[in-house]
Amino acid sequence: MMAFSLVSTTTSSSASAATAATAVLLPPHHHHRRHPTGDIALPRRSLLLLSTSLSLSTAVDPPPSPASPSPDTTITDRVFIDFSICPTNFLPNRESADDGGDSILCSDSALLGRLVLGLYGHLVPITVANFKSMCTGSCGSSYKGTLVHKIFPGQFFLAGRQGRRDKGAVRPPQQLPRNTETVKSDSFLLSHSRGGIVSLCLSENDDDDELKLDPNYHNVEFLITTGPGPCPQLDSENIVFGTVLEGLDVVAAISSTPTYKPSERIRQFNDLAKFLGDERAQNARTIWNRPLQTVYISDCGELKVAKPSLTPTLP
Repeated sequence: MMAFSLVSTTTSSSASAATAATAVLLPPHHHHRRHPTGDIALPRRSLLLLSTSLSLSTAVDPPPSPASPSPDTTITDRVFIDFSICPTNFLPNRESADDGGDSILCSDSALLGRLVLGLYGHLVPITVANFKSMCTGSCGSSYKGTLVHKIFPGQFFLAGRQGRRDKGAVRPPQQLPRNTETVKSDSFLLSHSRGGIVSLCLSENDDDDELKLDPNYHNVEFLITTGPGPCPQLDSENIVFGTVLEGLDVVAAISSTPTYKPSERIRQFNDLAKFLGDERAQNARTIWNRPLQTVYISDCGELKVAKPSLTPTLP
């Protein structure tokens, strides 16, 4: 008798729970056929709906995935770059082109101003170390006395092109370590979202093809965005490693320098030649967007500060 009472009580409780759940699931005006015992006979469809509802109510939401950490843009180093301009084009003195750059300046040059750059040494330490070495000349080569060779108004300008020193290009450095960050996806996380972004130029690189085939070739060409808008075409292709802390007016002055712009007819002929595989098409493009006045790096070096890791207030 004791066992039968327990079973009866359990059955009665289950039936009551099912009846209550059915009352919630079904509208009040819906009539159901009752058994002689007084219990509601649940259709198969209602039982299936009840089972699904109970299983959903007891499901546990998966824990949220941890957010990926943002790139470390702590400024660890500061360097300066002075830009000057010549009213006309000039060619450096071939005989004294390897003396560090002091004798290749034109006689009537004018100082445009100084850029102070903050570098992200925690994010891309090799890229930052190589750039600092090129600014100080400790690697056997230097940006000093080299040209700004391309200007894309409202977007960016290019500097640090490798090639012949007597043509104002950077002498290929031989003492830089291999930059393995150029093949790491984490190096390309930052975007070219505004003016004043300093980036190692890879996709827009204008170095000679013969230099790139040299096993001792190093990527040292860099670009600085001029604004006012972003340059999304540069994202995921070039390594952002710093920002302009001072001298955005100098960036604007460089961006406003007149450049060579081919006519639409020349562009169409060049596109056709490129489509046909004519190598002269690429050679002709090297002078496009070249400044008509000579803009060059007249001096550069490292700035020693007391607390270089403090992040400044950016414009």
